[in-house]
Amino acid sequence: MLKILISDGGVVYAEALWDHVTMDDQELGFKAGDVIEVVDATNKEWWWGRILDSEGWFPASFVRLRVNQDEPMVEFMSQVPPGASMDLLLGPGLPCKEQMRTNVINEIMSTERDYIKHLKDICEGYIKQCRKRTDMFTEEQLRTIFGNIEDIYRFHRKFLKGLEKKFNKDTPHRSEIGCCFLEHQTDFQIYSEYCNNHPNACVQISKLMKINKYVFFFEACRLLQRMIDISLDGFLLTPVQKICKYPLQLAELLKYTNPQHRDYKDVEAALNAMKNVARLINERKRRLENIDKIAHWQSSIEDWEGEDVLSRSSDLIFSGELTKVSQPQSKNQQRMFFLFDHQLVYCKKDLLRRDILYYKGRMMMDQMEVMDVEDGKEKFFNVSVKNAVKLRSLSGDEVHLLCAKKPEQKQRWLRAFQDERKQVQHDRDMGFSLTDVQKKQAMVNACKNHLSGKPKGLMIKHTLLIYRLLEKIDQSFHDHDLRS
Repeated sequence: MLKILISDGGVVYAEALWDHVTMDDQELGFKAGDVIEVVDATNKEWWWGRILDSEGWFPASFVRLRVNQDEPMVEFMSQVPPGASMDLLLGPGLPCKEQMRTNVINEIMSTERDYIKHLKDICEGYIKQCRKRTDMFTEEQLRTIFGNIEDIYRFHRKFLKGLEKKFNKDTPHRSEIGCCFLEHQTDFQIYSEYCNNHPNACVQISKLMKINKYVFFFEACRLLQRMIDISLDGFLLTPVQKICKYPLQLAELLKYTNPQHRDYKDVEAALNAMKNVARLINERKRRLENIDKIAHWQSSIEDWEGEDVLSRSSDLIFSGELTKVSQPQSKNQQRMFFLFDHQLVYCKKDLLRRDILYYKGRMMMDQMEVMDVEDGKEKFFNVSVKNAVKLRSLSGDEVHLLCAKKPEQKQRWLRAFQDERKQVQHDRDMGFSLTDVQKKQAMVNACKNHLSGKPKGLMIKHTLLIYRLLEKIDQSFHDHDLRS
């Protein structure tokens, strides 16, 4: 029906659940929360969409169709039989805004019931069968593959009971469900554990699916439970997508709730609470996707020494070229700097091939104080400087003087150093960290690619694209924060 509506000239809108960052000019990039006009949905997995003047392909799984389409309400018109009157859609005698609220309430209830069925299928169709086969699965493997999805299932059965009690079947627009989200807002935090583990689950499933007996076993589980034709990793992605849908549903519910409605304040508070949960999970997802790119970047740097970047970092904050003076009276050195959370890595460009980088050192930002230096004579280094920043160790005599070419570049670095400290504090507050499994797997993947025989020039080109992409991703997240 969606394809028919589009072909008939209907305008269909979708809202982004995830950031879609791409360097392919045929794909449409967007941020979570962006509204996309769906132009072509012929392909089930990739749709063609438009945002302002930009068009391109995007993954259909990254968006959800709006419940109430503005012009016209195409999602609900698709459910009306041909020739039916608009009364069937709007309902007799209901004002438009109340009908819109009814539509959103009905969608929340319907999708929650469907989700419970989905969780039940995973727990009974897969986990229950896997536990019977101790010859194929250890308890540790099952914990890695399924995470805490059984806890999520138990929670949502309780959550749905609360929703059902507050749901007014006769007049759904009068339902007061905002309080249900507020009562359980701390319970939703169990999704953090699930989303943190999800990349590990994908790695474990990928390994098992290379062995025929596991391929046949998982397919048998799906068929016995009469589940739709989706792979196991696809089923296990659903909880990650579900937690990010709640803010979109609640935002739409608030939009069609009158301020005088008894549910208004609770829905408003619930929206803010679920936004915080979804924002944290979306950020964790973004960071976990970045670690492979960081590992690939490190594998292309010549003469690397010491621990891996991923040992303490998971995000590139900023990068650029600066002039470095390490000791008084030392010679100036042009270096390429990469500011990650917790550390600042610097490299030297090859004299002949400027796209090749050699590792030269790093500074641990947790032990550094960043100081703005005025133009003129710098006393400690006894040199005249312009656009300078000083990094001084809090626990020793280590001092570094870094100079930018332009004042605006210096200011951008000062902001970056502030952003790095804020991010570190934010990660501490939210309990974000990478597991050893995630770090190890990223480095193993990077080493495999590095040893695959790719010509050096192509590897360097790939490396440059990677850190440009990392910068783009970081700027995208920064802009999203400003908009929020």
